[in-house]
Amino acid sequence: MTAANHKSTNVKKHLNAMSKNSKLHRLRTTRRIIKYGTISFTRNVWLSIAATLVMTITLIILFATAITSVILSSTADDMREKIDITIFFKPNTPDHRLKSMRDLIKRDQNVKEVEIANSRTEYERFLGENNKDTNLVNTLKDAEMEEIMLNSMQATMRIKVHDINNIDSIKNIVNSNQQFIDNLDSKKPPTYDINRAEIETVTSWANMAKNGGLVLGIIFLVISVLVIFNTIRMAIFSRREEIYMMKLVGADHGFIRGPFLIEAQLCGLISGIIATTIGFFGFKFFAPNLENYGINIEKISSILFSQWLVVVYLVAIFIGILIGTVSARLAIHKHLR
Repeated sequence: MTAANHKSTNVKKHLNAMSKNSKLHRLRTTRRIIKYGTISFTRNVWLSIAATLVMTITLIILFATAITSVILSSTADDMREKIDITIFFKPNTPDHRLKSMRDLIKRDQNVKEVEIANSRTEYERFLGENNKDTNLVNTLKDAEMEEIMLNSMQATMRIKVHDINNIDSIKNIVNSNQQFIDNLDSKKPPTYDINRAEIETVTSWANMAKNGGLVLGIIFLVISVLVIFNTIRMAIFSRREEIYMMKLVGADHGFIRGPFLIEAQLCGLISGIIATTIGFFGFKFFAPNLENYGINIEKISSILFSQWLVVVYLVAIFIGILIGTVSARLAIHKHLR
């Protein structure tokens, strides 16, 4: 082996050794930062608990806001899906006229589905809806009573639309087309506005829950940042001599900053876990009552009662750690500058 090759081999070995030592050094430094941060978290236990509590409340509010907004929006969408416009026609309106008017209404682009029912169909539907009242059903099935019912039972057209707030074109057809004018029942007007007030109320609740929750979330977010900010500043103040000595021996800003960041991030980690757990069991407790009131919880249930719950935990933890990191950096920045 020539002297040049021998020298080259030695340089490579030296570089490899330096690289390995550098990695070991970074690993040891990281371990020390985590260790000192954990010790600092337990040393200032009451301040850490206070910071964790405030951050937990913040995350619970954000969690509840997201759930409430989705639930109310889903309920409003569900109500819109079920709502229909019912047009009443004179009793015993012939089927061919009903079909002709149905075909005319179907041409409207806002119409999603049209169902027609003659007097006989409406009579049988009425019997089905009241099948638990045996005496009433038996009375109505009497031949004479059946004839009276058929002569008084309106034929109907039930229309489902894509946009319940855009039905002027349907109204125009019903009010101007001669077939509709000749066959409409004068005693029972079309139900254009039924359930619209309820839908608008639920929609307004959804908007209020979202906006109110965001305002509360921002308020507690600011409080969380301030609490963690002051917690870290107090920790810096109590360790100012230690930090000064670390600077004298050449410790870089990353090593000095690290333990304080770990302390704040631990608050965020614990807060994320606690907030999500409280949110999950809170929703699980109230879910049966919400369903009993006809509130649509299917979308939230499909997330919280599945493997997606892990993602919810991770998102909450990430938000908590992010809040802690930002707060700690703000507190440390001025001291290290």
